[in-house]
Amino acid sequence: MAASPIHRLFAEQALLPTGWAENVAISLDESGRIAAVKPGGIPTAGDERLRGPVVAAMPNLHSHAFQRAMAGLAEVAGTGEDSFWTWREAMYRTVALVDPDDVEAIAAKLYVETLKGGFGRVVEFHYLHHQKDGTPYADPAEMSLRILKAAEATGIGLTHLPVFYAHANFGGAAPNAGQRPFLHDPDGFLALLDRLAPACAASGAELGYAIHSLRAATPEEMRAILDAAPVAGPIHIHVAEQTREVEDCLAWSGRRPVEWLLDEMPVDHRWCAIHATHMTAEETVRLARSGAVAGLCPATEANLGDGIFPAVDFLAAGGRFGIGTDSHVATSVAEELRLLEYGQRLRDRKRNRLAAAPGASVGRTIFEAALAGGSQAAGIVKARIEAGASADLVVLDGADPYIAAAKGDRILDRWLFALGGGAVRDVMVAGRWTIRDGRHDREEAIDRAFAAVLAKLK
Repeated sequence: MAASPIHRLFAEQALLPTGWAENVAISLDESGRIAAVKPGGIPTAGDERLRGPVVAAMPNLHSHAFQRAMAGLAEVAGTGEDSFWTWREAMYRTVALVDPDDVEAIAAKLYVETLKGGFGRVVEFHYLHHQKDGTPYADPAEMSLRILKAAEATGIGLTHLPVFYAHANFGGAAPNAGQRPFLHDPDGFLALLDRLAPACAASGAELGYAIHSLRAATPEEMRAILDAAPVAGPIHIHVAEQTREVEDCLAWSGRRPVEWLLDEMPVDHRWCAIHATHMTAEETVRLARSGAVAGLCPATEANLGDGIFPAVDFLAAGGRFGIGTDSHVATSVAEELRLLEYGQRLRDRKRNRLAAAPGASVGRTIFEAALAGGSQAAGIVKARIEAGASADLVVLDGADPYIAAAKGDRILDRWLFALGGGAVRDVMVAGRWTIRDGRHDREEAIDRAFAAVLAKLK
């Protein structure tokens, strides 16, 4: 039996699964879910009047929370050609400097920032498990538990993905010193999942898992984990992010990374292929038809010089995608979706590349596609404003002139292509306001703790 409504919101405009509607009453139940949605009504005395157009909060399908603390610290040219691989060395140096308190503080700051950017849930791809020399903490799940604490403190929804990582390159190459905090054998990793299952259930987090990449796990290790993993949540993997990765995979197996993954692993709707930047036309179609989600992180991919995902062809083949902020050089829905579209335009030297059809709004097309794909990759019921869904809502600033003058799909196009994260006024997650008037109620304390971490990294 559905819970009884306990609170009603009233929005002058809201994006529903059927399209934009006016004068929408959204009733919430005591569990934080939407009990009913009724457009075309009139406000009643007990309604909470929302101060701008309302859309569903976006899932952020790929996050390495600790990397937010190093944003801006890898933008000085080296003596050779800078690349993803030189950036990775800077990342290892950051890993060596942070402890569990620091990771919790960084994650809390990041989660507030992404809430402000229009995200309601984060999928944490978590591979920082141990001390810098590789020694496990007294509780081997310590770092994961700090992620859960940061999510609880900020109110963001969490899908937690502990990551299996064992090797430095294809063929089981020995890990390097900078990778020691990441490492498990399959038995140790499965024990970590067992330890985290009750903790995630108690905190309301979804639990899945990830394999870092084909570089970081042998086929035998991947199969052992897939066969024995005690959780039924989503499965994520980095794949084909860099051309060197493609070359190394060809040298190891005679096949490209996405080709090998689709040939050898049971890729289906539970899987999310993070980046998948470098694919042939055949791989693009095969990934689209697999049911897996492509996890796109346009700002990070641009920052690292990864390349441009073949989104036009992937969507034409029926592919599903979501967006993530990854290394967190950007933290808003608008920044990621705008750069996704602009990357396609720069490559093709054409405009409006990802619109669903002639006359369709680019903003509406990519926003709804990312909602659907992000929800699938997060292992949750689809993020949308309808009865039964979690009450995860974004209220755009109705006082902003761009938003105030817009109706329907123009609202999304103004937000994504003219404004950005600053257009987000209020954010609700599971029926609770986490952001009001652009502020989080724990923001000052979270900022102080974060500032102390940054002082260590200077």
